[in-house]
Amino acid sequence: MNVTINESWKQRLSSEFEKPYFHQLVDFVKSEYSQYKVYPPGKEIFNAFDHSPFEETRVVIIGQDPYHGVGQANGLCFSVSDGIRMPPSLINIFKEIENDMGKPMPLSGNLERWANQGVLLLNATLTVRASSPGSHQNKGWEEFTDAVIHVLNEEKKNLVFMLWGSYAQKKGLIIDRNKHLVLESAHPSPFAAHRGFFGNRHFSKCNTYLMEHGLKPIDW
Repeated sequence: MNVTINESWKQRLSSEFEKPYFHQLVDFVKSEYSQYKVYPPGKEIFNAFDHSPFEETRVVIIGQDPYHGVGQANGLCFSVSDGIRMPPSLINIFKEIENDMGKPMPLSGNLERWANQGVLLLNATLTVRASSPGSHQNKGWEEFTDAVIHVLNEEKKNLVFMLWGSYAQKKGLIIDRNKHLVLESAHPSPFAAHRGFFGNRHFSKCNTYLMEHGLKPIDW
């Protein structure tokens, strides 16, 4: 199956695109886009991969679902497009960066600037029906994104994985802690941030690890 995705990822995920589950997933997603309002826009489904080619990926942040509100989702987990009001979880992420790194809250919640530095902003599920959170779960996306994590774990070393909340932590169980740095804490949502996300200092810890391994730090 010909999937429009960054070539470096296409080479490594080509076997997934031929599996029965992926064909069924594509049929489901096409049907949803034809019948309902679905986010993100079709051309942005694989945005995370297009902005962070395999060779350049140094950090992986795992989310769950795309945002399901108008104009929010842009194919990067936790990110919203320019001009869109920041959701509470993203505000809390920037609050932690400010406390950890001393960087003031930005005007835009568009995280393309992170992705372009090699931060793979990977949702477990890459599409969602408008105003219907979880509507595209258990349709095949999770199997595909597990394969993404597997290939990163196997073929790269000294990656930093940020796993916020129990869902991301379960998805990251396959990661080899001897090859990579795995940072875990509570989720940045308002319901959980005060239970360990605030004060986790993941952003400075990430940069320290990258520099210790001769890699360029991220400008958060």
